[in-house]
Amino acid sequence: MARDRSAMESAQLAAVLDALDDTDARAIITGLEEPMTASEISDVCGIPLSTTYRKLDLLTDAALLREGTQIRADGHHATTYEIAFDQVRIALTEDRSFVVDIERPERAPEERLADIWSAVRRET
Repeated sequence: MARDRSAMESAQLAAVLDALDDTDARAIITGLEEPMTASEISDVCGIPLSTTYRKLDLLTDAALLREGTQIRADGHHATTYEIAFDQVRIALTEDRSFVVDIERPERAPEERLADIWSAVRRET
């Protein structure tokens, strides 16, 4: 079990470091002041849309962005993205291994409900 946990922590550390090492991904983080769609992010950051989608995947896989759903009256809902952290800390433990700690903002009940809706949408 400890080996699995160590492997998961290593994977999370690698994902966070890869995301934060990417210039376009950092531009998305700094340009994302409110929930936005991929097209809006592409426009604000001046990044081609195809690249924006790849960077959004990189950031969501690292748990640095959260996906949401923008409900539209026409039924064509849009995926939105927002920052999912307040701080990222990387530390060296006593046994000389690295750990990553992502401090997240507290979520309001309606935001948690939106998260559930997004998860259901991804599953269907």
